[in-house]
Amino acid sequence: MRGRAFTSSGTRLSRSWLVPLVWATGALVLGLTMPRVESRFLPSWTSSMTVASATALFSAIASGMMALTGIVFSLAFVMVQFSATAYSPRLVLWLTDSPVIVHSIGVFTATFLYALAALAWVGRTNAEAVPLVSTYFVLLLLIASVLLFARLVARVGMLQITHVLRSIEQQGRAVVLAMYPELGEIEGGTQEAAEQVRAALPCSQTIRYSGPPMVIDRLDARRLARIATEADAVIMMTLAVGDTAIEGIPVLRIYGAKQNPSRESMLGCVAFSTNRSFEQDPKWAIRLLVDIAIKALSPAINDPTTAVQALDQIESLLRIISTRRLDVGIVRDAAGKVRFVMPVPDWDDLLILACEEIRFYGTSSVQVMRRLRALLSELARDVPPPRALVVRTYLARVDQAIGRIHGDAGERSDALQADRQGLGMPHSEADETPTPNPRAS
Repeated sequence: MRGRAFTSSGTRLSRSWLVPLVWATGALVLGLTMPRVESRFLPSWTSSMTVASATALFSAIASGMMALTGIVFSLAFVMVQFSATAYSPRLVLWLTDSPVIVHSIGVFTATFLYALAALAWVGRTNAEAVPLVSTYFVLLLLIASVLLFARLVARVGMLQITHVLRSIEQQGRAVVLAMYPELGEIEGGTQEAAEQVRAALPCSQTIRYSGPPMVIDRLDARRLARIATEADAVIMMTLAVGDTAIEGIPVLRIYGAKQNPSRESMLGCVAFSTNRSFEQDPKWAIRLLVDIAIKALSPAINDPTTAVQALDQIESLLRIISTRRLDVGIVRDAAGKVRFVMPVPDWDDLLILACEEIRFYGTSSVQVMRRLRALLSELARDVPPPRALVVRTYLARVDQAIGRIHGDAGERSDALQADRQGLGMPHSEADETPTPNPRAS
């Protein structure tokens, strides 16, 4: 698993207040220094604009920026409220923590502050003097504000369900391709490797978490493997990325070390956060897609078509994952010896995560069951044989649930059809027999 070095806390600083603060501070510094520099070193650089016109222009820009800043906050509030109620509360941070939003607030604030500072210097040293550079700089900030406002309005289009689902799938796809290598040979089980380590080596040290509940956001597995190599030991992660660490719970265990590594060096490789992220957690994209689907299936919303659209993106991720090796929780040294082990989801875990809750809440919907059966039947046909067996077993489970819920024979027959649109055109299942995947050798 790829990673990077982290600070001891591993908590990332939010951009929501830092970026606007940097913009505002920079505007104040420039607003207080640039007119003075112009007055002292460039006294002849003055604008042809009259003092009255410059005063009106700077005043209009300053007052307008405050109004635009209020609009930004209003749009952010709408995005928070809409995403939390219509999709999932776990999408709020992802949708609102956007560079467009935070930089818009920063640029609007900077334009307001700099316009006020430039206004204070209009006619200060000379009754008819209007600073040339400051005037152009205010206009430049105004143009940047207008462009960012246009981007911000376009950002609201992200609230459309198609864009939300597609963006989540793209985030998940990027993580899967970055973390999981191509499926080329029979992969080894992470759980089996952990059991072998526990059976062969004594536990010499246990690192427990201390602090408020925090999510394991990401970690530097390669660095932990290097620490284990230096200690001639095996480091085992007891929690997975996405798990919540609680006071006193074991996080790391060291097996067979002649001299235990320092607690600080090992915890420095683990990043804790208040929220899960996509960076090293492929499950998070699936989790968000499932959240949207089951919320759409709630009686208060009753929108099975959204659940079908979510299943389209879920199938895309499952198909990508089916062609990749999943045993990325094992890191070996140059000699091939296991040095680091951490829990990672296997194919069964990912399939259950992707389908189980949708099956449970959507069994009564003929549309959702037909789309889910199409997903599973085609997946069983296309994935490598060991994984296809898991899919077929789960497909039988779905059929049993349909039989229990749909007592009417005609309704049950409709629900047992495989249909990629849900209620569109049923597909023939004659070709369900899985064929070998050319990538699985």
